[in-house]
Order: sequence, then C-alpha cells, then structure tokens
Amino acid sequence: MPLVTTTEMFEKAYKGGYAIGAFNVNNMEIVQGITEAAADLNAPLILQVSKGARAYANHTYLIKLVEAAVEETGLPIALHLDHGDSFELCKSCIDGGFTSVMIDASSKPFEDNIALTRQVVEYAHDHGVVVEAELGTLAGIEDEVNVKAEDSSYTRPEDVQEFVDRTGCDSLAIAIGTSHGAYKFKPGTKPQLRFDILEDVERRLPGFPIVLHGSSSVPQEFVKMINENGGNMPGAIGVPEDQLRKAASMAVCKINIDSDLRLAMTATIRQYFNEHPDHFDPRQYLKPARAAIKAMVAHKITDVLGCDGKA
Repeated sequence: MPLVTTTEMFEKAYKGGYAIGAFNVNNMEIVQGITEAAADLNAPLILQVSKGARAYANHTYLIKLVEAAVEETGLPIALHLDHGDSFELCKSCIDGGFTSVMIDASSKPFEDNIALTRQVVEYAHDHGVVVEAELGTLAGIEDEVNVKAEDSSYTRPEDVQEFVDRTGCDSLAIAIGTSHGAYKFKPGTKPQLRFDILEDVERRLPGFPIVLHGSSSVPQEFVKMINENGGNMPGAIGVPEDQLRKAASMAVCKINIDSDLRLAMTATIRQYFNEHPDHFDPRQYLKPARAAIKAMVAHKITDVLGCDGKA
C-alpha cells in the first residue's frame, strides 16, 4: 500500500466520532514505536515531520523510514509536513513525496494568511496533496514555532467559513486552549478547552475536519522519572485527556502529539543510564525508549483518539 492522503481518513473519523493521531517523527526508533503500536491496534496513522526534524534527519532518510513502515505494517499512513512556514518549504515536501502539508500563516494578518494558504493549496491540489491551514494562534514552543502567551489568540468562529471558502484548504487547525510544548498549564490550574468555539466552528463548517495542535498531556510519571535521574524539569499540567476525547467525538479529526513522545523517550533513556552508567551501546538504551513510545502511542490510540480498529 502506498502512502495515502488524509481525505478518506478524515471522512471516516468525522462520521465515526474519533480522531486520527498525528505523531511527530525524528528518527528510526520513533517511527518504529509509533507504527508498531498502530499495527497492533489496526489504527490509521499520520506521521508528521516538522521543519526542524527534516533539517535534523534529512528529507530522504525520513521518506525511506516512513515507506519502510508502510511496507512493514500495511497500514494507511499519511506523511504530513507539520508547521510549514513558507510556500517554498511546502513545495519541496510536495515534490519530495509528502501526501499532506500544513501551511502555518496564522501569525500573519487575515488577508496575508489567506493569500499564502491559497498559493500552497493551488500547488498542492495540482499534485494530489492535501493542505492543512491554521486560524488562531497557539501559545508555546515547538521547534521554530515560539509564541508568547500574550501573543496567542483564540480562533474567531465568524472567520472560519470565509477562510475555508477563499483558501480551499482541506482541514483547519484552530486555537481553543491547547498549547505547544511540555510547559503548558501551571499545577493547581484547571485547563478547560473552549468547546463553545469548537461547537460554533462545527456549526459553521458542517462535516469539515478540524485539527488540534499542542495536545500532549504531559504525563507526570515521565516528568518524575526525568527529575529522579538527574533532570530539573518543572511540573506542568497538560491538556486533560478526557477533554481531548470529547473533542475527537465532535469535529476534531486530527490530534497532534509530540511532547508526550519526547518525554517518554527521554525519561526512559535517563533512567537506563542511571541504572547502567557504563553502557554505551545505543541499541541497549534505544530499545526500551522505543518500547516506551510504543506504549504511549497505544494508550493514545485506544483511550484518547478512539481510532483503534479503524484502519
């Protein structure tokens, strides 16, 4: 089975009241952990690559790793560019075999966002590739995306129909209270997603797939593991998983997950070296790290996304 677009995935997810996991990949072990979990649970999958990951691992290496995952699992897998920031980057990924790209012009004025998104959409659709756009601005840090809390903004539901109509985008990332990175909400706070915004967007765009970025839950067991093994990571509360599951039962068809994978991998490796300080074979510490990623993804698929058995 070749790589697929997200079109059919999202149609099924919207009707079925679940979401597809979009997991960021940077190397072989991460790809393996994610895809092994999805294969065990027969779940559709989006593997996404950021600009930073592409620079780190090399476009060709990442493409070949994802193609190997498709061959090994037989799953419907879409390869997606996460947070593309220019037409040139999106074009390079489209020409290089990606089946989905995101153009993130959310920090630009409304008309500039529309113009750049439309430019990417026209090129992508001519090449059989789908496009995700963003309206509203999430706070937090993810690779080169760095938005201060005071500069973030919720999506205005009254803008979404005009934006989608004028750009022709295939899915839309909105801001309803999620946040990029592991440092989200302070302990003692009660994070609450703005379901009123999501409901209004759903009413204005019936049947249209919505995307949530910044949706990691920041598992405290991994924060604790890191701190117990030489780290100094402040506590933080992530997005409550029951709220993500509710969003997935509504118009949200794609939920991005990255920080939780990084936490699982880093915590496991730190613990391994604390217990085996003299080991130096990468296979020894990357094997349990890969298993931790697999377990994390399996949990997300079954308990948060609800897409197990939907491939």
